[in-house]
Amino acid sequence: MSSILTNTSAMVALQTMKGINANLNKTQADISTGKTVATAKDNAAVWAISKVMESDVQGFKGISDSLSVGNATLTVARQASESVTKLLTEMKGKIVAAQAENVDRSKLQTDITQLTKQIESVVGAAQFNGLNLVDGSETSINVLSSLDRSATGVASSNIEVTAQNLSTSAGTALTGTALGSVTGSPVAGGATGTVSGFSIQGGAGALASNANGAVPGTLTSLIEGDAIELTVGSSTGRYVVKKGDTNEELATGLRNALIQGGVNGSDFTLSASSGTLSITNNTNAAAAVSVAATRGEGGLAALNTIDVTSNAPAALDAIEGLLQTSINAAASFGSSQKRIDIQNEFVGNLTDSLKTGIGAMVDTDMEEASARLQALQVQQQLATQALSIANQQPQGLLSLFR
Repeated sequence: MSSILTNTSAMVALQTMKGINANLNKTQADISTGKTVATAKDNAAVWAISKVMESDVQGFKGISDSLSVGNATLTVARQASESVTKLLTEMKGKIVAAQAENVDRSKLQTDITQLTKQIESVVGAAQFNGLNLVDGSETSINVLSSLDRSATGVASSNIEVTAQNLSTSAGTALTGTALGSVTGSPVAGGATGTVSGFSIQGGAGALASNANGAVPGTLTSLIEGDAIELTVGSSTGRYVVKKGDTNEELATGLRNALIQGGVNGSDFTLSASSGTLSITNNTNAAAAVSVAATRGEGGLAALNTIDVTSNAPAALDAIEGLLQTSINAAASFGSSQKRIDIQNEFVGNLTDSLKTGIGAMVDTDMEEASARLQALQVQQQLATQALSIANQQPQGLLSLFR
């Protein structure tokens, strides 16, 4: 039905134009901002998810920085350990040379002393931003490595790096209540001697990670870094308390050290419980047994006692253990650094994946948006023409009545 009062065609054309203009404005905004979901008004659910993921991306950037700092710290520690190993290897050459009879051992000892001082210099300087992992001032550090999101919330993860003590500190002797003497020494054949105070800090459980740093001589238990020497007859075994050790692990470590020192493994049995180390003599002859310990002794403390002028064979035995200590330290740092490198690469790839996922949700498909913009511009032109035609129709009808 045609009407001279109601221009239905013009209203339809106008509504069509409004819809086209709205879509055109939205498309132009998508192109100019590069996002189809720029605000919560565009799509509340998608916008909320994208913002959570964007916050995680920002967090992973911080984690990447933490991993880079941790990597740099480990690089310093590893290179220091490798330098110490190189110096100890050079020292070993001089000690081997001192085994000959027709050499000037005093001159060799002078070189060994200077190399020891150089090792101390390397260990003291091996710090990154004030953190030294080889001088015995740290037991372990945590490097922030991940941000773990679950249905229950967000938690951070760390890579624990164990510090290595390559200092030449001699430590403080533990006597009296800190570590008792051997009862019944010499221990008769078939009998058992005991050492009181042979327990780790915190009781029968594993050694606590923060157990170091106690005042020497005030505890009745052992802490990380304590060096224990058990002498049976003329053989001595030496064991350094490690983080996580239990009483039985201490006894096993001492037993293995005694075997390396020349004791027959079947001649003596060691066990620990309730803070007491029991030493059972399985032979028929009595054996003198003694125990000594030092607190916080450096891993290279034996360098202070190496003297090729008085005992070249003992110096050769000592340097082998010291070399193994520095090699183990470098290997430990190398393994930790490799893990940090892998984690850093993973975090970088994960960050890229998160960015890609966010982009898939909120970014504008520029090819599609450009094609839609052209189509809407054409529709806008047609809608303008349609509106113009619709506005002319009533005017034609009104002219009949003039």
